[in-house]
Amino acid sequence: MEKRKLVARCGLWCGACRAYLLKKKDILEERGYKRGCNGCWIQDKNCAFLRKKCEKLGKNIDFCFECEELPCAALKKLNDTYITRYNVNLVENLKRMKQIGIDEWIKEQVNLYLCPECGGELCLHDKECFDCGYKFN
Repeated sequence: MEKRKLVARCGLWCGACRAYLLKKKDILEERGYKRGCNGCWIQDKNCAFLRKKCEKLGKNIDFCFECEELPCAALKKLNDTYITRYNVNLVENLKRMKQIGIDEWIKEQVNLYLCPECGGELCLHDKECFDCGYKFN
């Protein structure tokens, strides 16, 4: 799969998302979940949290960093949640994407969420590796 399809419009790296990893690794039932995700772009979500609140997203712009209003109120609310719960700053991710380009940002994210124990993929929501069980902060 093309890694660009795992870059959410809001600045999240879908490759480290619980719903994506559970489905990719076919462990939904094992972990007690019914639904997974193939990534925001693949499922044509246009960002599930922001789509209904933004007329530009998915029509005039592809990513929130392309908007002159960055960050809007809806993105600020989502960002505050991700900072508090997961220590992930979506607005800073978007600014970084704009600064270095999406392809370089993807490389950074892949390395950031690479398990130091087994080389597997870390889940940012559960703070663990779904391959070996390694826990991180």
